[in-house]
Amino acid sequence: MSALINKHILLGVTGGVAAYKSAELVRRLRESGAEVRVVMTDAATQFVTPLTFQALSGSPTRVALFDFEAESAMGHIDLARWADAILVAPATANFLARLTQGLADDLLTSLCLAFDRTLLVAPAMNRTMWANAATQANVALLRERGICICGPAAGEQACGETGPGRMLEVGELLSMLLSVFESDALAGVRVLMTAGPTREAIDPVRFISNRSSGKMGFAMARAAAEAGADVTLVTGPVALGCPERVGCVPVVAAEDMYANVMQRVHNCDIFIAAAAVADYRVASVATQKIKKSEASLTLQLVRNPDILAAVAQGTHPPFTVGFAAETERLVEHARAKRMAKSLNMVVANQVGMPGAGFDSDNNTVHVFWEGGDLVLPLASKDQIARQLTGMIATYYRTWVDHKLAGYDQHAEDSA
Repeated sequence: MSALINKHILLGVTGGVAAYKSAELVRRLRESGAEVRVVMTDAATQFVTPLTFQALSGSPTRVALFDFEAESAMGHIDLARWADAILVAPATANFLARLTQGLADDLLTSLCLAFDRTLLVAPAMNRTMWANAATQANVALLRERGICICGPAAGEQACGETGPGRMLEVGELLSMLLSVFESDALAGVRVLMTAGPTREAIDPVRFISNRSSGKMGFAMARAAAEAGADVTLVTGPVALGCPERVGCVPVVAAEDMYANVMQRVHNCDIFIAAAAVADYRVASVATQKIKKSEASLTLQLVRNPDILAAVAQGTHPPFTVGFAAETERLVEHARAKRMAKSLNMVVANQVGMPGAGFDSDNNTVHVFWEGGDLVLPLASKDQIARQLTGMIATYYRTWVDHKLAGYDQHAEDSA
């Protein structure tokens, strides 16, 4: 279940008998590492109490569309932005009909209408209701709109009848959620990445560093692994656990990171430099702790090796993606960095934006490549990472095709 770690799952619960299964679903989702928030319809509260879901999810259960405290900050829109996927389980015939019509007369339908990522619904109803022409027409239309219809299964129903209409079991719904996040966009591709800060020693107890938490780089590593890549992550000192299915190589100083990257770069297809590498290090590191004896202290700094430029300007460089944290003139500096270092892509973010960047779980970035650019608006770093991974996979495949076309043309010319 590693693909669900740190994912934001919004579970919608409508008024069907199968709502009792949703409590087990919340528990299993949290066991899989997902963060879960639950939104119930009024009818759903007749089957399971909001307090049950609150206890299981660890977050308040939302029912009312106009909750004063939440809606004072447009809470229903925030929930739609927060979620990586929405799963409505159970989804009654009434809910499916309202979703088809684009109604937004309660919190759950409003969220579905304001959501632009993966929406899954797990129908649960009497077999005759499921077979009704109106329900089948609604389901067909929802499929056309890209909504994932999970089930239903056939079997004994609460009404005593037997047939199609049972909500899928929890394990089946978990598998369908997993498929949302796992892809083969980078299947068979070897990705080498850097993340986190570096520490440049002054003496045995002091060092020069920066505010990088490594969260963006680690999110990129998770997203690449989910997309099927073989990922190696060279990481500076961070307070983060190594993502599943990622090989982590811990380092401390910029020279250590440089050596480890250059040792491995010849065996990678894509290099993503998300680390905040110190540009300078102390020329002479004191062997003993420097005592506070003088009124001032002067440190001589020397340049560290430029890892990103060394990779991108090598003899046979991989597809190379750089990150740029800027405090001013972001567009100008990012484009200049891409050109100066011969990068395929640059991902730039503005340092100091409220709620984004350093020390935050959220980010907004501006991506640049030859002939184009795109702004990815504020979202969680995991969401940004998955969007970036999709873009990198697309442009990497195009880059490979161009290289192969160049080789073919060269062979023809030589013949």
